[in-house]
Amino acid sequence: MRRGWFLGSGQLKEQLLEKMGCAMGNHHGGVEKQETDQQKAERLVVGELKKRGWTEQDLEGRGKTDTVKVKMAARLRAESVMTMDWIAQRLRMGCRHTLANCLRK
Repeated sequence: MRRGWFLGSGQLKEQLLEKMGCAMGNHHGGVEKQETDQQKAERLVVGELKKRGWTEQDLEGRGKTDTVKVKMAARLRAESVMTMDWIAQRLRMGCRHTLANCLRK
């Protein structure tokens, strides 16, 4: 039996995982928790992009150490549990070492 077969559409799965994010406990599995953590971080990124009127192409076009990207990364570090690798990749900031150096400044 395939895991998650009963959830049907991806949209339903998204809705259920989002609801779980509020009531996630120690008894929930790692995969489900990781998905909700990533969804929260993704919502933060999308909100930051929207607030600035940016698109994904703007993330690509700006430098790895762009000050606005650094602010976005700092917010992700403070408000999510995503790794430095994930944040650096998502914000197109190169590797985690570049990100770490920017956040230290």
